[in-house]
Amino acid sequence: MLDRNYIRNNPNLVKAGAEKKNVQAPIDEWIECDIEHRSTLRELESIRAELNSSAKKIGQLMAEGKKEEAENAKSATKELKEKQTDIEEKSKTLEEKVQQLELQIPNIPQSVVPEGTSEAENKVIKTWGEKPEITNAQAHWDIASNLGLLDMQRASKISGSGFALYTNWGAKLQRALINFLIEHQTNNRGYTEVYPPVLVRRECLVNTGSLPKFEGDFYELKDDDLYLIPTSEVPLTSLYANEIIPTNQLTMKMTAISSCFRREAGAAGKDTRGLQRLHQFDKVELFKYTKPEDSDEELDLLREDAESALEALGLHYRSLLLCGGEMGFSNVRQYDLEIWSPAMEKYLEISSCSNFGDFQARRANIRFRRDAASKPEFVHTLNGSGLATPRLFAVLIETYQNEDGSINVPKVLQPYLKTEIINPTNELVTN
Repeated sequence: MLDRNYIRNNPNLVKAGAEKKNVQAPIDEWIECDIEHRSTLRELESIRAELNSSAKKIGQLMAEGKKEEAENAKSATKELKEKQTDIEEKSKTLEEKVQQLELQIPNIPQSVVPEGTSEAENKVIKTWGEKPEITNAQAHWDIASNLGLLDMQRASKISGSGFALYTNWGAKLQRALINFLIEHQTNNRGYTEVYPPVLVRRECLVNTGSLPKFEGDFYELKDDDLYLIPTSEVPLTSLYANEIIPTNQLTMKMTAISSCFRREAGAAGKDTRGLQRLHQFDKVELFKYTKPEDSDEELDLLREDAESALEALGLHYRSLLLCGGEMGFSNVRQYDLEIWSPAMEKYLEISSCSNFGDFQARRANIRFRRDAASKPEFVHTLNGSGLATPRLFAVLIETYQNEDGSINVPKVLQPYLKTEIINPTNELVTN
């Protein structure tokens, strides 16, 4: 969330930030409620001061033997205490309303973020590799079916639409991708591996900004008041909730693999065939806690970390700086990485890398102290996909397909699969 004093002192900037993100935010309502709330707090202070003064006066009257006057003062004090109780209840209700409203106010995009509300207004900042030229390229769902890598029909029988069942070499390839991505980030890019729970409390989703904004998009276990995570960003953000991180541990870099669960996986019939959009999928997450002055540079480095995995796999991609209307609710800057599908002849989003400033840390109360004499400050949080496996799996088998129906295995995956080719006979092919 944003700092309350910042909203009070800069309402027009906050409104402009929400408009740039194309978000309808209750800023005016928040300001009115905040003014009323602070008025009740001042009234409470006045009543408490009056009660303290009255208590001293009653004591003095009793000491002087003026019992009748003391009883009259006690009667007035009783009425004042009843008024205090009423105002305390009103103040509590107003504070809850202020909190509810401020959770609906988005973070403010940085000035470098382009204006715009559509994909066409995103800015391409980098392109790597060449688009693979494949004559009559088969789509990944056909390749996977011919090689027995996926069984979407049985997945649907088990769980309904929007779920995948990896089989045989498909399961092995999925596992190889996960192992490669994790080891690439830990061995080559300096991340510490974490394996978090996939069930979290509601406040963890509030801390990231996922709730209440996207209420209804997540799978909830109502009997336990727990949610299945949409990404491991959620547990990683709350890993240090209500703690002060030692400054010598910053920047802290973590990577995690988890299954991710999202109720809303796209409109029926739109970009949903095969592995394009799923309700359950695996993703390697990249996450950082940083000092405020380091977060912009660390975002660029995080994006490069995600890009490096695509380059190691030899997959053509582009990186985009998103315009305001395409950004997430909680971030101040966002890059998307998109990989090229030879069969569908379009780019598919494979990673989003974001700097959230202190927006999430303020919600989760995550701070650091520069030295023993300094007041605690909020850290900055950053995260990115490094990478999500379904579209990676899809584009990889499309990019490395052969005319005979086999798939060449990228060199970096061969140590995990122990083969150079996945072919229709499911035979190992090695030198």
